[in-house]
Amino acid sequence: MKAMFAGFAAIAVIAVGADLALDRAGFAADEKFAGQAVRLD
Repeated sequence: MKAMFAGFAAIAVIAVGADLALDRAGFAADEKFAGQAVRLD
């Protein structure tokens, strides 16, 4: 049971870390696929 909870915690940390890293690197979906004519608020 401990291993399963540790795995869930690791998945959450990796997912949040990857989201933050890719957002800071400029790989966010709105930056990659939105053109000049698109207004994102």
